[in-house]
Amino acid sequence: MGGPLEGLRVLDIATIVAAPFAATLLADYGADVLKIEMPGEGDGVRFFPPFKDGKPLWWKALNRNKKFATLDLRKPAGLALFKRLLPQFDVLIENFRPGTLDRWGLSKEVLWAIQPRLVILRATAFGQDGPYRDKPGFARIFEAMGGLTYITGEADGEPMHPGYPIGDSIGGLFGAVGVLAALWKRARDPDAPGEEIDLALTEAVFRLLDVLPIEFDQLGVTRSRIGNGNGYSAPAAVYRTKDDRWVTLAGSTNALYAANCRAIGRPELIDDPHFANNAARVQHAEELNGIFSTWCGNHALEEVLAAFAAKQGTLAPIYSIEQIASDPQAKARDMMVRVPDRDFGSVAMANIVPKFSVDRTKLRHSAGEVGQDNEEIYRGSLGLSEIEIECLRRDKVI
Repeated sequence: MGGPLEGLRVLDIATIVAAPFAATLLADYGADVLKIEMPGEGDGVRFFPPFKDGKPLWWKALNRNKKFATLDLRKPAGLALFKRLLPQFDVLIENFRPGTLDRWGLSKEVLWAIQPRLVILRATAFGQDGPYRDKPGFARIFEAMGGLTYITGEADGEPMHPGYPIGDSIGGLFGAVGVLAALWKRARDPDAPGEEIDLALTEAVFRLLDVLPIEFDQLGVTRSRIGNGNGYSAPAAVYRTKDDRWVTLAGSTNALYAANCRAIGRPELIDDPHFANNAARVQHAEELNGIFSTWCGNHALEEVLAAFAAKQGTLAPIYSIEQIASDPQAKARDMMVRVPDRDFGSVAMANIVPKFSVDRTKLRHSAGEVGQDNEEIYRGSLGLSEIEIECLRRDKVI
């Protein structure tokens, strides 16, 4: 399959977005990932819009590069099959509420007795302990209680969510990083025991907001919303162009500020004592943003981009997906690629990030149907007969 994780085997029994996304990232890097779903309807993301011809498009992207089997771990026969599968895997990813696997007879002690070096990633809303451990969660909860929603929005407006469940994606990233960190120890020490990773998805969102804790602790400041402004540099905002397009500007150093001033034909602003350094510019952010906003409003997008490009200013257009798809840099870097798909022949997806120059990665296929690889897994990997497999189907174990 290629990629730096080629040979790593991951068992993904998680649902919805965050934890499965962690498994998908490992699959992107070359791991062999088997996703196990409940027999019948499978993972709930299969019913998330958007759809084309009744097929879930988000599902196809979110669970790409995986194999798919069904198994009901709550049934004795399903539990027995799971225990037979487990020794073939290095990593187990789950996101059930704390204690669920224990109740099913799959405590970490049982898991490690079967596979002593197993890395277990447990993803929950608030972690495996604490007063909120048993509360359910989803992206908006992580974003809200992790501090992200409170600081997002207009200064005089309501707190805002991003419009996409970014809290899930953030959690998935931390999950993949945690797994890789645990695997590195096992690569160094063949005798290292297994590891259990407690990923609280609310904490993952909070971790990205680096400055909030120290700012609150040392200055007593509770950071709030500032719209499209920027608390640490100026000018920095979103501006509308004459032809009703949008651009964003930033740049905290004196050199970048000077380049931006030259781009709008206002070199006298460079030596203005009110704007002598970044701290001073932040104090006068409203005035500076007004100047740049007015200039952008008097010029069409292409004129704005050309002016800033000529002076090496730090401004960028705000892209829709349509603009990303047609951007020359995005095309040169293959930010979007087509991958094989059972229903539509091929579909476009975001490419793997980052790129590896030696252990090259590749998107192999979109996500598949419920249990499509059952034969390969149960006949090929476990050696079950057709009669045994049919009995398991009949009893809704698989």
